[in-house]
Amino acid sequence: MPPTAVPARYHVGLVQMAMSADPDANLRAAVAKVGEAAAAGAQLVCLPELFRSLYFAQREDAALFDLAEPVPGPSTTALAHAARQAQVVVIAPIFERRAPGLYHNSAAVIDADGQLLGVYRKMHIPDDPAYYEKFYFAPGDLGFRSFDTRVGRIGTLVCWDQWYPEGARLTALQGASILLYPTAIGWHPRERASQGAAQLDAWRTIQRSHAIANGCYVAAVNRVGHERAAGGEGIEFWGSSFLADPFGAIVTEAPSDREAILVGAVDLARIAAASTPTRGSVSATSTGPEHPPQSHPAS
Repeated sequence: MPPTAVPARYHVGLVQMAMSADPDANLRAAVAKVGEAAAAGAQLVCLPELFRSLYFAQREDAALFDLAEPVPGPSTTALAHAARQAQVVVIAPIFERRAPGLYHNSAAVIDADGQLLGVYRKMHIPDDPAYYEKFYFAPGDLGFRSFDTRVGRIGTLVCWDQWYPEGARLTALQGASILLYPTAIGWHPRERASQGAAQLDAWRTIQRSHAIANGCYVAAVNRVGHERAAGGEGIEFWGSSFLADPFGAIVTEAPSDREAILVGAVDLARIAAASTPTRGSVSATSTGPEHPPQSHPAS
């Protein structure tokens, strides 16, 4: 059980990763990066969507269901050990095999003592060129959820949920201080020159709007790198992971072209300020006098 008194201020670590074709290597890297984020001061660490593999939904291939795993399973076991060792809360995105023939794109929430608190199953499933997720994932059946953790109440959604206001609203209404969105999003290479800047700006803007509308922090945690499926141009994942405060101000942001571990503060006083009629009792550009946001190049 989480403590009755939650911290008034804590630090969140956002792990922006590039993935390899080796699921075990990706898991080892994720465990190491949880430790790095904790060493940098994070008390809550979030990994990118489907971090154990390359983004396989670029094509429809039944053999790729072999990448799925149960919850609890290998990934949650390894990350529960990492969470307990570092004393941090971990958001672990999983390709979940719920039952034979039933799969979800899920995010497991692991408390700082290693306890698996539960899962959120992605509700909005895309079906676009190179994002053929409806072939692999059933829509979530658990609704929008918040979880009581060592750092307080938090909420997690997954990637495509970013574009829909109701998920953010329903999760925030449960008292979450932060909404975390593990993500895998990028450019189709031939579209980047003509539409890339607008697409990235829209992605940032919609999530900043969730923070403003709901008076909470929002974190988007993306992968990075150019991943090519067989016979295709692939996707240039645009990184740019970020943390926004309840006024929509960017607390910290990663580059678009390399791995990074971001650490930024979540301050409950800013959430309280955002709920006041003036929405300005705390400066919308101040991040507080101690522990400023940091970007740590990932090793």
